[in-house]
Amino acid sequence: MKNFFSRLFGRADSSKEWWLEVKTEGPACTYYFGPFANAEEAAAAKSGYTEDLEKEGAQGLKSQVLHCERPSQLTIYDESIDGRSPMSPAFSGQP
Repeated sequence: MKNFFSRLFGRADSSKEWWLEVKTEGPACTYYFGPFANAEEAAAAKSGYTEDLEKEGAQGLKSQVLHCERPSQLTIYDESIDGRSPMSPAFSGQP
């Protein structure tokens, strides 16, 4: 009965939030942006995040809006897929 009333008043599962998941093929990463108040807000933010990733050189972007628990990591890099790092280390050249 509690679940019924929670759904009725918009609190189906308070541990779940709205997130935008963006996966890239090059480099092989998964990014989570959010949380958002609702699915529409997450979808509206999609273009800004994907544009930024494309400007940084990311390729093969796929995205989806998820209603899930907070991800344990907001950026996940899968080195086993492409063997290159999403960020190049900056070295000062100083000994």
